[in-house]
Amino acid sequence: MNRPASQVRAQLTVGLVATVVFVAAIAPLATDMYVPAFPQVADDLSSTATQVQLTLTTFFVGMALGQLIGGPVSDQRGRRIPLLAALLAMTVASIVCALAPTITVMAVARLVQGFAGGWAMVIGRAIIVDLASGARLVRVVNVIAAVGGIAPVVGPLVGGLILQLSHWRVSFWLVAVLGLAMTLAALVAVPESLPRERRHAGGLRNFAAAGRIVLANREYVGYLLVTGAAMGALFAYVATSAFVLQTMNGLSPAAYSIDFAANAAGMTVAALIAARLAGRVATRKLILTGQLAALTAGIAMLTGALWFGTPLLLAISCFFVLMTAQGLIIPNGSALASAAVRHHPGTGSALQGFVHWVTAGTIAPIAGLGGEHTAVPMAALITLGAAVSLTGRQLATSQRH
Repeated sequence: MNRPASQVRAQLTVGLVATVVFVAAIAPLATDMYVPAFPQVADDLSSTATQVQLTLTTFFVGMALGQLIGGPVSDQRGRRIPLLAALLAMTVASIVCALAPTITVMAVARLVQGFAGGWAMVIGRAIIVDLASGARLVRVVNVIAAVGGIAPVVGPLVGGLILQLSHWRVSFWLVAVLGLAMTLAALVAVPESLPRERRHAGGLRNFAAAGRIVLANREYVGYLLVTGAAMGALFAYVATSAFVLQTMNGLSPAAYSIDFAANAAGMTVAALIAARLAGRVATRKLILTGQLAALTAGIAMLTGALWFGTPLLLAISCFFVLMTAQGLIIPNGSALASAAVRHHPGTGSALQGFVHWVTAGTIAPIAGLGGEHTAVPMAALITLGAAVSLTGRQLATSQRH
């Protein structure tokens, strides 16, 4: 009698999906609200720009590790309790960030904040995989990505507004309040979605065994490559677009913010369109459409950077096409990767999150190696990312023939 009861409780409700969206937004919010305050943080904590930048790196490292570990633990212990614990830990870490007296304390607190946030995000994805499949899974993942895409637009605007009206520490108090709100939302809206009879034994050895099973799945690995490479292209843009548009082309900060928001909106609209088309158009075709668009944008951008000085109109157009394409690639690729390893959703989600955030933390500094006055490294990484993503799709679909 226990199994039917658990299935009745664990339904994919609007409240549950909204809570997962809320959790998924924490990374861009915790990052983008903070980035505009870097100069003030350096002054207040008597640190260098490099040391402040390190607090962003520790956050990304924490995100990657949190997702790698949180997924398998939730496969063993269930989803609800680990999720609540992670949200509370993230709230406490955010408070420590708000009170940090030194840059060292800030860096450590950001590591914990990222770890707990990554832990919560991977469990949120696993819950969706527990409760949805097929076209419904693709639709829900795209909706989550589309609504979550608002966060990168809102984050910098809120952060900038906070700096205008108050102090940079307020942004961390806001994240702490949001963490507490997420905890309450999870208490109310998120049931246990993984019954005891479907849980896997824990321990490092069993996690390694589950990881080997997941990574032995060619379709999963292919779509992991699809999304990981697309994330690389995306973060090459995020890391350098301000230099390309402002330093090289003279765009004002306000105009850049508008363009950044428009690109994020393009990504959101693309994900919403993909959600509407789920079950009508093959998801693999939507991914291919996005990949070809991203590759075209990368090649055009690289051509302009090498021979034409990266003209403004070309850069704006390529960035918009690239970001819109990611709305077709990343959510759909993630959904198909999760669907390929339904027996190990936590481990599958953990490896996805780990690869995505390691890629983000690695690509961002590489894209800026050429300095503030060339777009060649960034354009080359975008083109390479699109090409590798296409290779991943070929790997994922080759076993069908």
